[in-house]
Amino acid sequence: MDKALISRRFAKAVGTYLDKADVQRYVASRMAELTGRYIPSDIQERVLEIGCGTGMFTRMYLQQAVPEEMWLNDLCPEVEPYLADVLGEKVHFMAKDAETLAFPEGQDLIVSCSAVQWFEDLPRFFSGCRKLLHEGGYLAFSTFGPHNTEEVATLTAAGLSYPSLEELKEILAARYEVVYAHEEQLRLSFSSPLDVLKHLKETGVTGTAAQPWTRGRLQEFCRNYTRQFSDERGKVYLTFHPIYMICRK
Repeated sequence: MDKALISRRFAKAVGTYLDKADVQRYVASRMAELTGRYIPSDIQERVLEIGCGTGMFTRMYLQQAVPEEMWLNDLCPEVEPYLADVLGEKVHFMAKDAETLAFPEGQDLIVSCSAVQWFEDLPRFFSGCRKLLHEGGYLAFSTFGPHNTEEVATLTAAGLSYPSLEELKEILAARYEVVYAHEEQLRLSFSSPLDVLKHLKETGVTGTAAQPWTRGRLQEFCRNYTRQFSDERGKVYLTFHPIYMICRK
């Protein structure tokens, strides 16, 4: 996976992400709710957030929790100015590839919202997180499953390889007690296939797509998308497949 390409694509989308990332906002809201419900508030003193982006989940989380110290991480250093309102004496930002696992140990909670689907080696990452957590600490994350943006993947033969909920549970069960595991499918409607592509670009979801769009390729994509993925109203749709996991060391 080309991490430099992913970083560049997300950096370009930073200015539009907060306005356009409707699914990610919904997922962030669910993650904030789930961390509040399943993770005791008295053991959330040291918190590490992986893939914080522009801070969508961060702000929701800090409305309900008051950690003694929190580290925010993202691959893109360009997001730091968008975090100015939350950074301070207790909240710090680190721009680095999270798969290096070069973070402070002794965490109470490691949380990640809509980020780990970009990682190359999830078993290694989950094991590394376990070492960073103290006994009884929690790993909580959302990611996306195999049906995520499957319409685009079907027509372009491009996209991520998403593990299923059952595969994630199997990987995690060897390292953690799985406290909560759930998946759902969401469908967004768009006026045209071009609007689908625009939405993905504005939210950075095209992070792995390297092949350029020619006029002919784009026209063929639009024809096939309209034919295969239109609803009864004449709109085209795009599926998202969020998965939520909360695990305890």
